[in-house]
Amino acid sequence: MIVGVPTEVKTDEYRVGLRPVGAEMLTQRGHEVLIQASAGIGAGYTDQEYDAAGAKIVPSAEDVWDAADMIVKVKEPQEQEVAVIRSEQIVFTYFHFASNKQLTLGCLNSGCIAVAYETLTDDEGRLPLLTPMSEIAGKLSIQEGADYLENPHGGRGVLLGGVPGVEPGRVMVLGGGVVGTWAARIAAGMGSNVIILDIDIDRLRYLDETMPSNVDTIYSDPHAIREYLPHADLVVGAVLIPGAKAPHLISREDLKRMKPGSVIVDVAIDQGGCVETAKMTTHSNPVYTVDGVVHYCVGNMPGAVARTATQALCNATLPWVLKLADHGPDKLAAANHNFANAVNISRGTLTNKPVADAHNLAFEALST
Repeated sequence: MIVGVPTEVKTDEYRVGLRPVGAEMLTQRGHEVLIQASAGIGAGYTDQEYDAAGAKIVPSAEDVWDAADMIVKVKEPQEQEVAVIRSEQIVFTYFHFASNKQLTLGCLNSGCIAVAYETLTDDEGRLPLLTPMSEIAGKLSIQEGADYLENPHGGRGVLLGGVPGVEPGRVMVLGGGVVGTWAARIAAGMGSNVIILDIDIDRLRYLDETMPSNVDTIYSDPHAIREYLPHADLVVGAVLIPGAKAPHLISREDLKRMKPGSVIVDVAIDQGGCVETAKMTTHSNPVYTVDGVVHYCVGNMPGAVARTATQALCNATLPWVLKLADHGPDKLAAANHNFANAVNISRGTLTNKPVADAHNLAFEALST
């Protein structure tokens, strides 16, 4: 199989879909690897390293997309990339289709096989290719939130950890999954007072047993959210329904309950956001203010730490890249139901029900 790795073109995206070690392992198995020139530079990998690993360096994205049987990326194809996807071409990347109908229709019309990192499961129903980026995003949510709470950035001037004699900042985390857990741990480690809201009682019980004493767990419902919002200096949106659009847990009206200069970091923005007023932003222009509340809604947060994020992502994705190159999508899906869950679109058919429901499109279960 010919495996292609183009340079990411999403704004402020510096990660790369395959490290040199991945290229080496693929070529050792008899596959050909095409790397767009300078694709790995943002993550610290040179063309010389890829060349030494057996990859072929090609000058343009068109050279990659035109020749590759399988494209390995990080972020969802952008408009100019969707236009060149070929029928039967495998695209293995994060898609987040539920928040983007135009992308969904574009991939359907292309006839490609869209394999989404974010819906590949393991035997426990977890999302192993999403987890490493969720860990990073959770940690970054507090790092960025603390920054934007500072006065020069429009925040209310609160130091999350406080100082002796001064109350620390208060952090409210919506969702107790991977993002929420790591956000809470980092915020607690800084000395903040933290609450985590979730609807999974068993998860709340686990978090209550394992979190530091400055973290409290609260069952999430609309009344609880509205009760705690006025006290929060920083709110982290960490809600995830696998493959589906995130529910709006904070309405525009709810913002009136928040203190001027408080900050929302909506990590769920890739799936549409869990705050009604959330809209996608970039690392170059990461924040905006609505009703006095600072909104940070960067859609590719881990891209800011591209070296760490690329290593963490490829550690998780490379075994599946190798399996996919060796066996192809049809045989792999037939043999492995966890991989089958990752096939969101196959040759013009939408095979992921949450995505179909999000856009009111026809759904057809993947034939395995």
